Amino acid sequence: MGTRHDDDPPLYFETHVFVCGNRRPEGHQRGCCASKGAEKIRDYMKARAKELGLTGVRVNQAGCLDRCELGPCAVLYPEGVWYRLDSFEAADKVLDEHIAKGGRARALQLP
Repeated sequence: MGTRHDDDPPLYFETHVFVCGNRRPEGHQRGCCASKGAEKIRDYMKARAKELGLTGVRVNQAGCLDRCELGPCAVLYPEGVWYRLDSFEAADKVLDEHIAKGGRARALQLP
């Protein structure tokens, strides 16, 4: 599952960030990332990555990532690490600790 092969082409993006943008009806029991500010956080993260000069990074809106009750959430590939991005500060922490430094923003990771 998900294993890269020696003859695969190089990764197009070193890190691909998918931020959930799912919108459910008002009052839905699971909630939705969009109503929790995911769109503004995605836009901020996208602009901030560019400001920081981070290369090989793509920040995209995703459809439902099926974890809205924990959101707003994002998943970063190729690692498959999930984060709760509930503020601009959280986005900054992921950009710095995960993408720029190659570590993990452990306090924000989802199980």
